[in-house]
Amino acid sequence: MLPYVGIAAVVGALGGAFAWTAGWLTPQRVTAPRLVDSIENGKPFVGFRRAHARGVCVAGYFEPTAEGAALSKARVFSQARTPALGRMSIGGGDPNGPEAMARVRSLALQLDTDDGQQWRLAMNSFPFFAVSTPQAFAEQILASRPDPATGKPDPAKQQAFAQRHPEVLNFMAWAQSAPWSTSYASTAYNGVHAFRFSNEAGTSRWVRWSFVPQASFEPMEAEQRQAAEASYLADELAARLARGPVRWTLSVQLAEDGDPIENPSQPWPAERTRVDAGTLVLERATAEADGDCRDINFDPTILPTGIAPSRDPVLAARAAAYSVSFNRRQREVARQETP
Repeated sequence: MLPYVGIAAVVGALGGAFAWTAGWLTPQRVTAPRLVDSIENGKPFVGFRRAHARGVCVAGYFEPTAEGAALSKARVFSQARTPALGRMSIGGGDPNGPEAMARVRSLALQLDTDDGQQWRLAMNSFPFFAVSTPQAFAEQILASRPDPATGKPDPAKQQAFAQRHPEVLNFMAWAQSAPWSTSYASTAYNGVHAFRFSNEAGTSRWVRWSFVPQASFEPMEAEQRQAAEASYLADELAARLARGPVRWTLSVQLAEDGDPIENPSQPWPAERTRVDAGTLVLERATAEADGDCRDINFDPTILPTGIAPSRDPVLAARAAAYSVSFNRRQREVARQETP
């Protein structure tokens, strides 16, 4: 049953990465509030994001390439430099969770161009999503919920879930085999969903993007993770930034006919063309409590002219649940309900 236990290891992080409105286990329809309720499981950390609760604010800039401008007319690819404000975080809803033990790490960004437009991105360290529909993820949350009698998920429920949704086995294989990085700075972050880039000539291409680290990768072994301080990743990032900026290359993968556009659980073939569209440079990190990223809802469907969403149901639904989570958090802060 070990492979099925792997679902529980990452479902909390996935709950932070994706939420939606969609059809619930029939006949009841899930709404964004119900989905967020399910993630909270009756134990919200008031004043914090309902998922990816632990994180730090980061800031820097983005510089495009001519190849990026050839793909999209978005202003971010034509102006020389765009300010970047973002957040680096770990999966899970516990704001005190140990950072080194988090399987999923995330990077969210807001790019503000000089024409008043915004591009918000929400990316994760996993290369593809665990399941293909909101309904399946709702089932995954329930299947991974700890049994009160044991404190652990019920293996029978997890096995039944995997049998109904065999695509989750690909994600489990990644979670169990991919090496863990020693730093936020050496982690690759993936957009997972497909978006349509359109250029000035009117040519459109479906793409997926990743931010590929320019920092050297070093694997972090289990013994290191267990011995690390709770704030290990934030501390390591602060020390690294004190020595100089950190960089990622925006790598855009181009779809070809037949590639799945609306299914985030299916990766595109590795041989698909990739274009280096720019460089993200982060120069500083600050605590989120009083940082500029604290009050941003990093809704990945906020896009500039030249970039459009696909009809991926998971992507479409994230915006609604992100809004619910954001509004709950803001009300708690306004009411001074935070610890």
